[in-house]
Amino acid sequence: MSQFEKSLEKYAELAVKSGVNIVPGQTLQINAPIGAAEFVRKVVKFAYEAGAKNVNIDWNDDVITRTKYELAPDEVFEEFPGWKVTAMEELAENGGAVLSVISPNPELLKGIDPKRIANFNKTASKALHNYREYMMADRIRWSIVAIPCVEWAEKVYPNEPIDKAMDLLWDSVFKICRVDNENPVEAWVKHNDFLQEKVVQLNDKRYKTLHYTAPGTDLKLDLVDNHVWKGGGANSEDGKWFNPNIPTEEVFSMPHSHGVNGTVQATLPLNYGGNLIENFSLTFKDGKVVDFTAEKGYETLQHLLDTDEGARRLGEVALVPHDSPISNTGLIFFNTLYDENASCHLALGKAYPNNMKDGEKLPSEEQEKLGINQSLTHVDFMIGSAELNIDGIKEDGTVEPIMRNGNWAF
Repeated sequence: MSQFEKSLEKYAELAVKSGVNIVPGQTLQINAPIGAAEFVRKVVKFAYEAGAKNVNIDWNDDVITRTKYELAPDEVFEEFPGWKVTAMEELAENGGAVLSVISPNPELLKGIDPKRIANFNKTASKALHNYREYMMADRIRWSIVAIPCVEWAEKVYPNEPIDKAMDLLWDSVFKICRVDNENPVEAWVKHNDFLQEKVVQLNDKRYKTLHYTAPGTDLKLDLVDNHVWKGGGANSEDGKWFNPNIPTEEVFSMPHSHGVNGTVQATLPLNYGGNLIENFSLTFKDGKVVDFTAEKGYETLQHLLDTDEGARRLGEVALVPHDSPISNTGLIFFNTLYDENASCHLALGKAYPNNMKDGEKLPSEEQEKLGINQSLTHVDFMIGSAELNIDGIKEDGTVEPIMRNGNWAF
């Protein structure tokens, strides 16, 4: 077996054991591109060896996706198959797990009418509302991992021959996901322990407000009362530990949906719906985006913000040190799963209700009254850099440094 094959085996095992943490008798749903078939086959083997009752695969293909957006009639993008909604809700209700394998083409839908993309994103989000509630409250175990493809490698390594670019991207993925360790599963236990140390420290602080300053950024962000910082893995409703994102370097909590004021400048491109939004800024007043700019992808950003009322408000605040594995590669991955874990970030849209103590137990109307943002969307965008400073402000006005020059100050 080649070294690459050994690494791919370890990556698949990691996805099963540390990602979704399959237990005997459980059903696993895998959503994956056809280009990831070799990896998915290995995942299926490890899942059954872990005791999975059944493993279902939902394949997708970029060429077909692009063709649909180019040629299908407009009404198709305002429809979502009811049978698929039923299947996904039944999976969640019956305690299944979901592994999403992505192989991102950063500019898959370049040139496609942004309105078509926005319409389908909104339609799918509405149809899958109940299913997403299961995921965002960690009622089921779910995880996302990424597999290199030619288009992604070309974007990350534009000056390299494609074969070398693919090799370099695979090497980066394996290293960033700790697959290069002798025992990646054990390495992730240690990594989660480290992130939990920061979680405990921040939860002990009970900051009322975070103040961000950097070139183009001067933003004050209130945290909700009874906010909870989380990071690394999570506990599902049945008490099993899992890692929603592989990789992850963040600790995150909940902004008050009406408590954000000032301007924030994005520091990395945002790949949203197969289009890139670059060099953009958002200005908030009383929690709502009231102005925005973008050098590239302005219309795409506008459609994102117009998804619904909550899309112009924040649902997540996440802290990631600039001195971290993904950031230290010096690469822009043009993919949120990787770029958000290289950089402090915020998320427009729906909040994770369990970032408030017992928030997941409240009906959505009560959540909204307490500042838990409600939306059909949840989109992370990156704001971290070596020039970012963050202060924590306590209820009594005490100001303490959280980050200096992009790194932890405590």
